[in-house]
Amino acid sequence: MSTTTSAGPADERVLAPTTSMDAVTLHVGDLEAMTTYYADAIAMEPLEERVRGQQVHRVLGRGTTPMVRLVHTPGLPAVDPHQAGLFHTAFLFDDAASLAATVYRAAQDPRSRFVGSSDHLVSEAFYFTDPEGNGIELYTDRDRSLWLHRDGELVMSTEFLDPNGYLREHLTQEALDAGPELAGKVGHVHLQVGDIATAEAFYLDALGFEATTRGYPGALFASAGGYHHHVAMNTWNSRGAGPRASTLGLGDVAVTVPGRADLDALVARLRAAGLAFADDGRAVQLRDPWGTQVTVSVPGTTTDELLAR
Repeated sequence: MSTTTSAGPADERVLAPTTSMDAVTLHVGDLEAMTTYYADAIAMEPLEERVRGQQVHRVLGRGTTPMVRLVHTPGLPAVDPHQAGLFHTAFLFDDAASLAATVYRAAQDPRSRFVGSSDHLVSEAFYFTDPEGNGIELYTDRDRSLWLHRDGELVMSTEFLDPNGYLREHLTQEALDAGPELAGKVGHVHLQVGDIATAEAFYLDALGFEATTRGYPGALFASAGGYHHHVAMNTWNSRGAGPRASTLGLGDVAVTVPGRADLDALVARLRAAGLAFADDGRAVQLRDPWGTQVTVSVPGTTTDELLAR
């Protein structure tokens, strides 16, 4: 496993182990409706807002942690479930009580569509779709000491998880009352892509994530630092999809790396791969093969700076 020093990552072929995900950007048709949905159903609070020309950019999260950026872009076509783009944004919670309270809120909101729940061995997860068709995962991790590896890969599965039983066991009034005071963050982002080989060349070979699980047909899971996954790519609904036209839905996938040395290593990988990118000193931006913008930035990049991009 790579280690990080003051000089940057020990292995410049991959992202540093402390790499993490930041808030996902969504283009939305109805800003106020989507704001109230994420506030009511997912217990987030507005953190920042900026007007850029005809667009309003609004950030929501918990505490000081951004979790979703909503960009008001009315007039765009609706999310097409067969295009490349977002499969789901996965919001990670610290414990079962926090997760249960959020699941309960989401399930009670009539604008949510409950998709299912699963025990993945490394995590327990519940799935919803927001009012404009964007997938949401709400989950909590099992302790890493309980994760299993087989033949060099992390063992993940999709086992039955009874949502009502989970709520009966873990839901508390205290957690419900706490709402956005309980911590949350983006744990991973799961993408729909046209083919796995192309996604691997971009997200692993160029960006520097490392494969963790290849055992699901038509899917690839990858991370930094041995996490179960920071990104996943699948072709379950989108096999053969080409670059995505401008639509509502996914706008930007954000990744945070420890420091400038990590961005320098990324830039070297991107140049070696012949990929176009922009580098403003604090963040590197480029587009994946299906047109999704990816922003890799260093800590301390403020919400206001991110909104200005």
